[in-house]
Amino acid sequence: MPEKIMIVDDAAFMRKRIRNILLKNGFEIVADCLDGKQAVEQYEQLHPDLVTMDITMPEMDGITALQKIKELDPNARVVMVSAMGQQSMVIKAIQAGAKDFIVKPFEPDRVLETINKVLA
Repeated sequence: MPEKIMIVDDAAFMRKRIRNILLKNGFEIVADCLDGKQAVEQYEQLHPDLVTMDITMPEMDGITALQKIKELDPNARVVMVSAMGQQSMVIKAIQAGAKDFIVKPFEPDRVLETINKVLA
């Protein structure tokens, strides 16, 4: 049974890029969310195996959403996706419970390597 992944990013092209990489490699995408608020609501309903979470988003940022998801499910597996130069945010995310991070712009191999490592 394929692992269920939820993609959270305010940029449609970024969600599509991650979606294409994961679908080609046998993962199931259970939700695409535009912001952290949507992500928390969807996580509660769907309980995906893993979440890719952008850090900078409107409505609710990725770190706040990560904290709320971890309150709902302390075992949640969340991989942060951040732009270059957001190191301090990445450290905050890891402290808040993120399992790993992917830096934009990314190569498909890096996305798969990180997701497979976190799911293992």
